Amino acid sequence: MLALLAGGSSRSSSNNKLAESESAAQNSSTMSWGTELWDQNDNLAIHTNRGIDALDKYANFLRDRVAIETEYAGKLRRLVKNYQPKKKEEEDNEFTSMQAFRNLLKEVGDLAGQREVVSESLQLQIIAGVTLLSKTLREERKKCLSDGANLQQNLTTQLSSLDRAKRNYEKAYRDSEKAVDSYKRADMDLNLSRAEVERYKNVMTAKIQQSDDAKNEYANQLQKTNNLQQQHFSMLLPAVLNRLQELDEKRTRGFREFIVGAADVESSVAPIIARCMEGIVKAGESINEKEDTFKVIERYQSGFTPPRDIPFEDLSKCDPDSVQDSHYSNSTSNHLTIKGTMSANKLRKRVGIFNIFGSNKNSLTADGQKEDFSDLPPNQRRKKLQGKIAELTQSIAQETKARDGLMKMKIVYEANSSLGNPMTVEGQLNESEHKLEKLKVDLKKYQDFLEKACQVPAATSSPQASRNQLQNGHRTSRHSNGSADDHHDDGDDQPDDAGSLSRSDSEDNVAQIQNGHNNNNNGSSASPESGLGTSHTSLPGSGQGSANENAIGEDTYYETEVETLNPLGTCRALYPFEASSEGSIPMSEGEELQVIEIDQGDGWTRVRRANNSNGWDEGFVPTSYIECTLYA
Repeated sequence: MLALLAGGSSRSSSNNKLAESESAAQNSSTMSWGTELWDQNDNLAIHTNRGIDALDKYANFLRDRVAIETEYAGKLRRLVKNYQPKKKEEEDNEFTSMQAFRNLLKEVGDLAGQREVVSESLQLQIIAGVTLLSKTLREERKKCLSDGANLQQNLTTQLSSLDRAKRNYEKAYRDSEKAVDSYKRADMDLNLSRAEVERYKNVMTAKIQQSDDAKNEYANQLQKTNNLQQQHFSMLLPAVLNRLQELDEKRTRGFREFIVGAADVESSVAPIIARCMEGIVKAGESINEKEDTFKVIERYQSGFTPPRDIPFEDLSKCDPDSVQDSHYSNSTSNHLTIKGTMSANKLRKRVGIFNIFGSNKNSLTADGQKEDFSDLPPNQRRKKLQGKIAELTQSIAQETKARDGLMKMKIVYEANSSLGNPMTVEGQLNESEHKLEKLKVDLKKYQDFLEKACQVPAATSSPQASRNQLQNGHRTSRHSNGSADDHHDDGDDQPDDAGSLSRSDSEDNVAQIQNGHNNNNNGSSASPESGLGTSHTSLPGSGQGSANENAIGEDTYYETEVETLNPLGTCRALYPFEASSEGSIPMSEGEELQVIEIDQGDGWTRVRRANNSNGWDEGFVPTSYIECTLYA
């Protein structure tokens, strides 16, 4: 058979190979190891051992492959986990490229799952079967070899008995021949007596009898040996060898089935892997660069327009006494945040009473933004408000469903008290009512914020524009009612803010104090919404001192000349603002103002402007309504 297979493999024609294979299959059905390899017991034992070793080697190969598959699946899952979008990157999930990447990670995770399926199937189905088959084959081979050894031992024993009987027969035959010769010589010898001749005759007869007995024993052993040898080589040994043949064929057949089974395991997950590949291709094809570009515009569009041309300022037409050194701001973008103010880490926030009475509209949310998102550009503010309104609307709908469910439960309990106590639902119902009411109040509040945001006109310039701008600072005396003339109080005296809310000693004016200025500013630094600061028409010079003088009857007022705060920079109004609260001042779009106190986190910036009476109007304006340019 091996010669036929070798000859078939050397042929170049596929038809001849097929014919040789069919011939070998037909011959294998009529040929067996018991008849063809009756004298190759040792070689067959070696061959079957090598075959089982090959099966064990294949099992080890599968174990190593399972380990690789498991490690590969684990590393794929770790890879997917490591590249999952972080919480801070969730805002980028709206882009098609990021969505495609998330879908890619999902498909790769599914691929890892399929590799795990392959690993588990190979372990449970193939490796377990190979291990069991190898164990069974080794046990059967050991038993076959033991039976063959016993048969060979029996045959060897019988051959030894035959050889011993033959040697006994040969010795008896030689002894009988010698006895016959001795008798013949004695019978012919006339010197011997008849008694002696008779003795030789008796010895001859005994030896001949022994020879005959040995001959019969030899013949008997020979017959037994021939029968056993014929039975050994025609029945017993072929049966053992045929069992070894079946064992080897079983191993070969199992080898084939396990290889095919391993391929079937791989093929069973191929459709799912193909779908994963299709999903990856689909994810890649879903990327739309135009859509991502639109979303970038939609996310970052502020609604501002580019800055207008910087006007020329003729210093020769200004009052020489009020002119300070001009400053240029070459690094505005490095000192301004998106809100148009200096970075928060450069200055400390207002403390004390101003934070206590701060307006609620300027409170911060959990993510550090203002509640009404007034620190954002108009477009972004409207989008944030619309998203908040949608979120609150959904929460209200969910809470309404929960309340309706509690109401129905209460009605059922009232109708049938055996189902439950209605009072147990009462607390939950009240809590749901309170929560729903709060959500409605918040919804109304954000709807008002959105309505106000939609009423703001389009911006004219961006607060983030980085440009060099020539600014002038002024230093004059601020008098009551904005003039330097003496005056008399015409009515009720205003309480002096310098006693409690004076900003002359605040940390914001340290620079002015170090430069030798005594800034007795009586204006309040609190938020205009707090109602603590003086209005832009209040009398900075009037205070408790004037009230005490009136109390003791003095009718003469002394003019209190207070140096104004040095300007920190200038600002331009992006939108018109109507002063609706005490401490704030109105402004028109495009108006230039001086910044005397920057935003301290409450959303308001303190500014001033010259009035018609050669004085100054001071007050607070919303930071998001102005574009600031601070002096270097």
